[in-house]
Amino acid sequence: MARRRGPADPLNHCGLNVALYGRKRRWAMTERGRGTVQRGDAQLRIGPSALDWDGATLTIRIEEVTAPVPSRLRGVVRIRPAGINPRRFTLDAAGRHRWQPIAAVARAEVALESPGLRWSGPAYFDTNDGDSPLERDFVDWDWCRAPLREGAAILYNAQRRDGTRQSLALRVDGRGSVQEVAPPPPALLPRTRWGIVRPTGADAGHQPRVMRVLEDAPFYARSVIETHLLGEPALAVHESLSLDRFAALPVQMMLPFRIPRRWT
Repeated sequence: MARRRGPADPLNHCGLNVALYGRKRRWAMTERGRGTVQRGDAQLRIGPSALDWDGATLTIRIEEVTAPVPSRLRGVVRIRPAGINPRRFTLDAAGRHRWQPIAAVARAEVALESPGLRWSGPAYFDTNDGDSPLERDFVDWDWCRAPLREGAAILYNAQRRDGTRQSLALRVDGRGSVQEVAPPPPALLPRTRWGIVRPTGADAGHQPRVMRVLEDAPFYARSVIETHLLGEPALAVHESLSLDRFAALPVQMMLPFRIPRRWT
Protein backbone atom coordinates (compact mmCIF):
# COMPACT_ATOMS: atom_id res chain seq x y z
CA MET A 1 0.00 0.00 0.00
CA ALA A 2 2.89 2.39 0.76
CA ARG A 3 4.02 2.36 -2.91
CA ARG A 4 0.60 3.63 -4.02
CA ARG A 5 1.61 6.94 -2.42
CA GLY A 6 4.99 7.05 -4.19
CA PRO A 7 8.47 5.53 -3.71
CA ALA A 8 8.79 3.68 -0.39
CA ASP A 9 11.81 2.95 1.82
CA PRO A 10 12.28 -0.86 1.97
CA LEU A 11 13.91 -0.63 5.41
CA ASN A 12 10.69 0.91 6.69
CA HIS A 13 8.81 -2.30 5.84
CA CYS A 14 10.80 -5.19 7.36
CA GLY A 15 9.63 -8.32 9.11
CA LEU A 16 10.59 -11.82 10.19
CA ASN A 17 7.82 -14.05 8.85
CA VAL A 18 7.06 -17.38 10.53
CA ALA A 19 4.45 -19.94 9.47
CA LEU A 20 3.71 -23.14 11.39
CA TYR A 21 1.58 -25.84 9.74
CA GLY A 22 0.05 -28.33 12.13
CA ARG A 23 -3.29 -29.09 13.67
CA LYS A 24 -3.32 -25.43 14.69
CA ARG A 25 -1.77 -23.10 12.12
CA ARG A 26 0.06 -20.00 13.28
CA TRP A 27 1.43 -17.04 11.33
CA ALA A 28 3.61 -14.13 12.44
CA MET A 29 4.24 -11.51 9.74
CA THR A 30 4.59 -8.26 11.65
CA GLU A 31 5.97 -5.33 9.64
CA ARG A 32 8.33 -2.93 11.41
CA GLY A 33 10.00 0.41 10.68
CA ARG A 34 13.66 1.15 9.96
CA GLY A 35 14.26 2.25 13.55
CA THR A 36 13.91 -1.39 14.64
CA VAL A 37 16.37 -2.77 12.05
CA GLN A 38 20.08 -3.39 12.69
CA ARG A 39 22.28 -4.91 10.00
CA GLY A 40 25.83 -6.22 9.91
CA ASP A 41 27.91 -8.66 7.87
CA ALA A 42 26.86 -11.59 10.06
CA GLN A 43 23.67 -10.42 11.75
CA LEU A 44 20.24 -8.98 11.11
CA ARG A 45 17.91 -7.78 13.84
CA ILE A 46 14.29 -6.81 13.23
CA GLY A 47 12.50 -5.72 16.38
CA PRO A 48 12.90 -8.42 19.04
CA SER A 49 13.86 -11.16 16.53
CA ALA A 50 17.33 -11.74 15.09
CA LEU A 51 19.39 -13.80 12.65
CA ASP A 52 23.09 -14.50 13.31
CA TRP A 53 25.63 -16.31 11.09
CA ASP A 54 28.84 -17.79 12.61
CA GLY A 55 30.30 -19.22 9.41
CA ALA A 56 28.70 -22.65 9.80
CA THR A 57 25.24 -22.14 11.30
CA LEU A 58 22.47 -19.58 10.79
CA THR A 59 20.73 -19.06 14.14
CA ILE A 60 17.25 -17.52 13.97
CA ARG A 61 15.89 -16.25 17.29
CA ILE A 62 12.14 -15.76 17.04
CA GLU A 63 10.23 -13.38 19.32
CA GLU A 64 6.98 -12.58 17.53
CA VAL A 65 3.21 -12.32 17.97
CA THR A 66 0.82 -14.12 15.63
CA ALA A 67 -1.98 -12.47 13.63
CA PRO A 68 -4.88 -12.07 13.25
CA VAL A 69 -5.37 -13.95 16.58
CA PRO A 70 -2.56 -12.84 18.94
CA SER A 71 -0.38 -15.51 20.56
CA ARG A 72 3.33 -15.79 21.29
CA LEU A 73 5.81 -17.33 18.87
CA ARG A 74 9.13 -17.76 20.64
CA GLY A 75 12.11 -20.03 20.08
CA VAL A 76 15.24 -20.78 18.07
CA VAL A 77 15.77 -22.30 14.62
CA ARG A 78 19.25 -23.32 13.50
CA ILE A 79 20.04 -23.89 9.82
CA ARG A 80 23.20 -25.87 9.01
CA PRO A 81 24.02 -25.74 5.27
CA ALA A 82 25.74 -28.63 3.53
CA GLY A 83 27.49 -25.98 1.45
CA ILE A 84 27.10 -22.39 0.25
CA ASN A 85 26.17 -21.69 -3.37
CA PRO A 86 27.60 -18.31 -4.51
CA ARG A 87 25.80 -18.23 -7.86
CA ARG A 88 22.93 -15.77 -8.42
CA PHE A 89 20.40 -16.07 -11.23
CA THR A 90 18.86 -13.11 -13.05
CA LEU A 91 15.09 -13.52 -13.38
CA ASP A 92 14.27 -10.73 -15.85
CA ALA A 93 15.85 -9.54 -19.07
CA ALA A 94 16.80 -6.13 -17.61
CA GLY A 95 18.60 -7.65 -14.62
CA ARG A 96 16.42 -5.93 -12.02
CA HIS A 97 15.56 -9.12 -10.12
CA ARG A 98 17.92 -11.78 -8.74
CA TRP A 99 17.54 -15.13 -7.00
CA GLN A 100 20.20 -17.08 -5.12
CA PRO A 101 19.63 -20.56 -3.64
CA ILE A 102 22.24 -19.98 -0.92
CA ALA A 103 21.84 -23.28 0.92
CA ALA A 104 19.71 -25.51 -1.28
CA VAL A 105 20.67 -28.52 0.86
CA ALA A 106 20.71 -27.95 4.61
CA ARG A 107 19.45 -29.26 7.94
CA ALA A 108 17.13 -27.46 10.34
CA GLU A 109 16.91 -27.81 14.11
CA VAL A 110 13.76 -26.25 15.56
CA ALA A 111 13.34 -25.60 19.29
CA LEU A 112 10.28 -23.50 20.06
CA GLU A 113 9.19 -22.54 23.57
CA SER A 114 5.81 -21.15 22.51
CA PRO A 115 4.23 -23.23 21.19
CA GLY A 116 6.26 -26.13 22.61
CA LEU A 117 7.67 -27.76 19.49
CA ARG A 118 10.89 -29.55 18.54
CA TRP A 119 11.81 -30.89 15.13
CA SER A 120 14.83 -31.55 12.93
CA GLY A 121 15.03 -32.41 9.26
CA PRO A 122 15.86 -31.17 5.74
CA ALA A 123 15.97 -27.41 5.19
CA TYR A 124 16.39 -24.89 2.38
CA PHE A 125 17.55 -21.26 2.40
CA ASP A 126 17.45 -18.81 -0.52
CA THR A 127 17.12 -15.10 -1.22
CA ASN A 128 15.38 -12.87 -3.76
CA ASP A 129 16.23 -9.22 -4.26
CA GLY A 130 15.28 -6.61 -6.80
CA ASP A 131 15.36 -2.98 -7.88
CA SER A 132 11.69 -2.60 -8.81
CA PRO A 133 8.33 -3.93 -7.58
CA LEU A 134 7.70 -7.57 -8.53
CA GLU A 135 4.30 -6.81 -10.04
CA ARG A 136 5.90 -4.29 -12.41
CA ASP A 137 8.08 -6.91 -14.12
CA PHE A 138 6.26 -10.24 -13.61
CA VAL A 139 2.77 -11.60 -14.23
CA ASP A 140 3.28 -14.71 -12.10
CA TRP A 141 5.80 -17.36 -11.15
CA ASP A 142 6.03 -20.84 -9.70
CA TRP A 143 8.75 -22.57 -7.71
CA CYS A 144 9.32 -26.14 -6.60
CA ARG A 145 11.98 -27.87 -4.47
CA ALA A 146 12.25 -31.61 -4.03
CA PRO A 147 14.77 -33.33 -1.72
CA LEU A 148 16.43 -36.28 -3.48
CA ARG A 149 18.52 -39.20 -2.26
CA GLU A 150 21.63 -37.09 -2.87
CA GLY A 151 20.86 -33.37 -2.84
CA ALA A 152 17.77 -31.77 -4.34
CA ALA A 153 15.99 -30.58 -7.49
CA ILE A 154 14.68 -27.01 -7.91
CA LEU A 155 12.35 -25.58 -10.57
CA TYR A 156 11.80 -21.83 -10.95
CA ASN A 157 9.55 -20.47 -13.71
CA ALA A 158 8.50 -16.85 -14.25
CA GLN A 159 6.12 -15.20 -16.70
CA ARG A 160 7.51 -11.74 -17.44
CA ARG A 161 5.55 -8.60 -18.27
CA ASP A 162 7.35 -8.32 -21.60
CA GLY A 163 5.79 -11.63 -22.70
CA THR A 164 8.91 -13.77 -22.31
CA ARG A 165 9.47 -16.55 -19.79
CA GLN A 166 12.28 -17.60 -17.49
CA SER A 167 12.53 -21.34 -16.86
CA LEU A 168 15.23 -22.69 -14.55
CA ALA A 169 15.87 -26.29 -13.52
CA LEU A 170 18.68 -27.03 -11.06
CA ARG A 171 20.30 -30.19 -9.76
CA VAL A 172 21.89 -29.69 -6.33
CA ASP A 173 24.40 -32.25 -5.07
CA GLY A 174 24.90 -33.36 -1.46
CA ARG A 175 27.42 -30.55 -0.84
CA GLY A 176 25.04 -27.85 -2.06
CA SER A 177 26.68 -27.24 -5.45
CA VAL A 178 24.22 -26.12 -8.12
CA GLN A 179 24.15 -27.24 -11.76
CA GLU A 180 21.67 -26.15 -14.43
CA VAL A 181 19.86 -28.97 -16.24
CA ALA A 182 17.23 -29.13 -18.96
CA PRO A 183 13.78 -28.21 -17.60
CA PRO A 184 11.43 -31.22 -17.36
CA PRO A 185 8.21 -31.36 -19.41
CA PRO A 186 5.52 -28.99 -18.12
CA ALA A 187 2.81 -30.33 -15.84
CA LEU A 188 -0.25 -28.65 -14.38
CA LEU A 189 -1.66 -29.03 -10.89
CA PRO A 190 -5.35 -28.29 -10.22
CA ARG A 191 -6.24 -24.64 -9.64
CA THR A 192 -6.73 -23.53 -6.05
CA ARG A 193 -10.12 -22.58 -4.64
CA TRP A 194 -9.17 -18.96 -5.47
CA GLY A 195 -8.49 -19.95 -9.07
CA ILE A 196 -4.69 -19.62 -8.85
CA VAL A 197 -2.98 -21.51 -11.69
CA ARG A 198 -0.33 -23.96 -10.43
CA PRO A 199 2.05 -24.94 -13.23
CA THR A 200 5.14 -27.03 -12.54
CA GLY A 201 7.29 -29.65 -14.27
CA ALA A 202 7.90 -33.38 -13.90
CA ASP A 203 9.76 -36.21 -15.61
CA ALA A 204 8.09 -37.48 -18.77
CA GLY A 205 5.26 -39.90 -18.08
CA HIS A 206 4.62 -38.64 -14.53
CA GLN A 207 1.77 -36.41 -13.29
CA PRO A 208 2.37 -34.59 -9.97
CA ARG A 209 -0.35 -34.76 -7.32
CA VAL A 210 -1.24 -32.31 -4.57
CA MET A 211 -0.87 -34.08 -1.21
CA ARG A 212 -1.50 -31.17 1.14
CA VAL A 213 -2.35 -27.49 0.78
CA LEU A 214 -0.34 -25.33 3.20
CA GLU A 215 -1.37 -21.86 2.01
CA ASP A 216 -4.39 -20.97 -0.10
CA ALA A 217 -4.62 -17.19 -0.47
CA PRO A 218 -6.16 -14.98 -3.18
CA PHE A 219 -2.73 -14.37 -4.77
CA TYR A 220 -0.49 -17.18 -3.47
CA ALA A 221 -0.53 -20.94 -2.92
CA ARG A 222 1.92 -23.29 -1.20
CA SER A 223 1.43 -27.04 -1.37
CA VAL A 224 3.15 -30.34 -0.72
CA ILE A 225 3.13 -32.36 -3.92
CA GLU A 226 4.09 -35.87 -4.96
CA THR A 227 6.21 -35.65 -8.09
CA HIS A 228 9.05 -37.24 -10.09
CA LEU A 229 12.22 -35.25 -10.92
CA LEU A 230 15.67 -36.17 -12.23
CA GLY A 231 14.71 -39.81 -12.33
CA GLU A 232 13.48 -40.04 -8.73
CA PRO A 233 10.10 -40.02 -7.00
CA ALA A 234 9.98 -37.14 -4.54
CA LEU A 235 7.80 -35.21 -2.11
CA ALA A 236 8.22 -31.52 -2.93
CA VAL A 237 7.12 -28.08 -1.78
CA HIS A 238 5.47 -26.10 -4.57
CA GLU A 239 4.62 -22.38 -4.64
CA SER A 240 2.60 -20.35 -7.11
CA LEU A 241 2.29 -16.55 -7.07
CA SER A 242 -0.03 -14.29 -9.07
CA LEU A 243 1.32 -10.73 -9.14
CA ASP A 244 -1.81 -9.39 -10.85
CA ARG A 245 -3.85 -10.65 -7.91
CA PHE A 246 -1.30 -9.31 -5.42
CA ALA A 247 -1.44 -5.81 -6.92
CA ALA A 248 -5.26 -5.65 -6.89
CA LEU A 249 -6.60 -3.04 -4.46
CA PRO A 250 -8.97 -5.44 -2.59
CA VAL A 251 -6.07 -7.80 -1.87
CA GLN A 252 -3.83 -4.95 -0.76
CA MET A 253 -6.51 -3.79 1.64
CA MET A 254 -6.71 -7.28 3.20
CA LEU A 255 -2.98 -7.60 3.86
CA PRO A 256 -2.87 -5.55 7.11
CA PHE A 257 -5.09 -8.14 8.80
CA ARG A 258 -2.35 -10.73 8.29
CA ILE A 259 0.59 -8.29 8.30
CA PRO A 260 0.06 -5.82 11.15
CA ARG A 261 2.30 -2.76 11.48
CA ARG A 262 4.44 -2.01 14.56
CA TRP A 263 7.06 0.71 14.99
CA THR A 264 8.90 -0.99 17.91
